[in-house]
Amino acid sequence: MKKLFLLFGFIFVSAIGFAQNDAFIKGTITRADNGRPLESVNVVNLTQVIGTATNTSGEFEIRAKANDTLHLSYLGYKSIKVRVTNDWINLGLTPTIEMTELALALEKVVVNQLRLTGYLEVDIKQVPIRRNTRYSISGLPTTGYEGGRNTPNMVTKVLGAIFNPADFLHNIFGKKPREMRKLRQMKKDDEIRNILASRFDREMLTALLNVDKVDLDLLVSECNYSKEFIQSANDLQILDAISECYEEYKVLSKNKRRL
Repeated sequence: MKKLFLLFGFIFVSAIGFAQNDAFIKGTITRADNGRPLESVNVVNLTQVIGTATNTSGEFEIRAKANDTLHLSYLGYKSIKVRVTNDWINLGLTPTIEMTELALALEKVVVNQLRLTGYLEVDIKQVPIRRNTRYSISGLPTTGYEGGRNTPNMVTKVLGAIFNPADFLHNIFGKKPREMRKLRQMKKDDEIRNILASRFDREMLTALLNVDKVDLDLLVSECNYSKEFIQSANDLQILDAISECYEEYKVLSKNKRRL
């Protein structure tokens, strides 16, 4: 009888644990000023690296467990983080979450600094052309190295990237292995990839990888991507660049340990 009781107890506890691991929570996101629902708000579970978006009624549903962190973002609104509680899961709550609109101040924008004459053949020669060159060398496990502008220095930059396995890689990747392991999960989730492809603010990336924007830009730069690439790339392209650099770092670290 005692064994039977223990068996039922084990099954009950296991069922609770399974339910917590695979629970789907719901919520509604509205505007703080008028209570109207917000459609297409990006909702990302930072802990499990999965994403979704609100429907026309501002409602969302996403897989989560207790203490997971949800990141909510919408263009023109202040992004917020929400902690998933046990009550949210066990009681099947559908809380209403308010988002506040950002007050954007427009700054003076210089359209161009070119002295145009009105003649196309003359004016087009004044437009600076920037081409980023990326090199790939046969036999190396990399897809390429960003060389920047077409200048003599870019050859030195590429060779330096190949023969000097920069210590900064260990400082970034080695100290944050958990966050960097999320890269593969981020690349597998179609919803997150769609979100990142439409963004250029790096906010979602910094939240997912737990780094600030300065370190993120420095990381991509030290991975031998040019300033022009960093300035023009969307968040998905930055994600792929970091992922490529991380895979190279793991190969270098593995080979170093064998020596």
